[in-house]
Amino acid sequence: METIELQVDAEVARTFLGANPAQQQKVQALMNLWMKRAMSVTQLQTTMDNLSDAAEANGLTPEIVQSILNE
Repeated sequence: METIELQVDAEVARTFLGANPAQQQKVQALMNLWMKRAMSVTQLQTTMDNLSDAAEANGLTPEIVQSILNE
């Protein structure tokens, strides 16, 4: 595992720092899972945006795609 620093509001920080080690470990595990999923979605969205930009640069507009789907 790696350690990173995240900024949170004061209430979240106080609550986390006041929690017992077992609770802190559970929160860390949940954050790890959430961040993995969030980053995967971000990477997928970036890939889809890049593909869309490339398709449009090559002349494939949303209107053309819709007409193909309507056929």
